[in-house]
Amino acid sequence: QVQLVESGGGLVQPGGSLRLSCAASGLAFSSYAMSWYRQTPGKEREFVARVSSTGGSLNYADSVKGRFTISRDNAKNTVYLQMDSLKPEDTAVYYCNTYSWTYNLHYWGKGTLVTVST
Repeated sequence: QVQLVESGGGLVQPGGSLRLSCAASGLAFSSYAMSWYRQTPGKEREFVARVSSTGGSLNYADSVKGRFTISRDNAKNTVYLQMDSLKPEDTAVYYCNTYSWTYNLHYWGKGTLVTVST
């Protein structure tokens, strides 16, 4: 059973930083690309960042490019999202995601809340 567990969310002031973590289990982690998405009330879930299975390819939404950094540690089955220069509009629940081509399934964590406010 695939499990993705996010952590690291919280309250931070504008301009501050947070690092999110996502611990994965139940899958061959090093074979899967991993992504972060976020969602605010009343809006659709949106893509934030993606890292390939080896970590050699990174993709970012335009809204976070230059401020967020995705990375992974395959020895720890964990993917990270370093968020710097945070803005109030980054406030959202952040979700860890992966996709199985074998089973045509998306797997999601339960999310971690990030609030950027004074």
